[in-house]
Amino acid sequence: MSPSASTDFVFMAMDPALGWLGALVIVIALSLTSRINVGLLAIALAWAVGGWPGNLKPGAVLAAFPSSLFLTLLGVTLLFGAAEKNGTLGALTGGFVGVFGGIAALMPVAFYLLASVVSAMGPGAIAATALVAPIAMVTGGAARVPPVLMALMVANGANAGALSPFSAVGVIVQTQFEKAGLPVSSWQIFLPNFVAHTLVAVVAYGMFGGLKLSRKPAAPAGGSRPTLGRPHVRTLLVLVAWIAAVMFGGLHLGLAAFAATVVLILTGTAEEAGALKSVPWPVILMVCGVSLLVEVGQATGGVELFTRLLAGLASPSTASGVMALVTGIISTYSSTSGVVYPAFLPAVPGLVAQMGGGNPLEIALSINVGAALVDVSPLSTLGALCIAAAAPLGADPKAMFRVMLIWGFSMAGVGAVFCQLFIGWFI
Repeated sequence: MSPSASTDFVFMAMDPALGWLGALVIVIALSLTSRINVGLLAIALAWAVGGWPGNLKPGAVLAAFPSSLFLTLLGVTLLFGAAEKNGTLGALTGGFVGVFGGIAALMPVAFYLLASVVSAMGPGAIAATALVAPIAMVTGGAARVPPVLMALMVANGANAGALSPFSAVGVIVQTQFEKAGLPVSSWQIFLPNFVAHTLVAVVAYGMFGGLKLSRKPAAPAGGSRPTLGRPHVRTLLVLVAWIAAVMFGGLHLGLAAFAATVVLILTGTAEEAGALKSVPWPVILMVCGVSLLVEVGQATGGVELFTRLLAGLASPSTASGVMALVTGIISTYSSTSGVVYPAFLPAVPGLVAQMGGGNPLEIALSINVGAALVDVSPLSTLGALCIAAAAPLGADPKAMFRVMLIWGFSMAGVGAVFCQLFIGWFI
């Protein structure tokens, strides 16, 4: 190697933008291929890249930590962890099922709506699926609803509600939009994702036997459904007050959630230990770790380099569809909220600048939709939870896995077409 080539190599190796891009590639690659929490890795790499001599000082790396996002996620998940542990969400779910009178044809619709509502209330898609899927599979089995249909309805429903302004995932996305300087309302973020998942659920209902289901009440499923007691009513009142205070009083979502949780604990309505144990610490660590790495990338020029590379994949006229496809493929194997959203949404303004045009809101909303639609795959937590809930009831897990895997992969293309053609309607 010549001296000049050696010098160039050393320069490239120490260039903070290239170093950050390499770190991002490592994080995405390991999120696809290993079981390590990439939040841990992202924090270490953020320190290594940002703290490299000549780059940022360690104090600047520490200051880049997304403390507001951390407190918001912790507060929201703590509050709904308390509501789940004291049985409120379970009782609410059981009561909801009875509204539809046990009619088989309505069961998939009922559980789609239920998963969507529970997810939108705050827990997010994973927690909503974990709560609703077991009840849905038992009830659907008694009504002879095909397990794949019920799984797709629950998973799509949970994802449909996931970007509400009260959901933990919605908080993540809203934060990224604000950091990127994209002027959009929280409900504008929610709506295209909800519409896309609803349309997909309608297609799934027709394809997997929903139209052939009986219109007569089915035999009741085994086991008794939990009923609402005084602690559950008190919890619901606190939740309603929290939502009203945030929506109409302008209170901070996360900090108000801490206050609501304290009320539940001090009144004996919820247990502190149970609420703390229910907090999804690995998810919070992953989201905040990757967000820290992205913040360091903003300061070192890495995000600008990343957007130049993305700009080579699309033009202003095709950016919405291309970005939905790219993020959908990555999200099939990686975490949507923990990796895809924090890595791609901050790059949108730079991407538009590099392409010389395009609507940043359309591209950002396309990333939301494209990354989420594929999450019904059994490679994702949502799909896996549904298969696990159905297997003990006699469903063929291998057959479900195959069908849901094909469906999940196909959603990358569906998301790209939907965003390319229709995302502009929501601006």
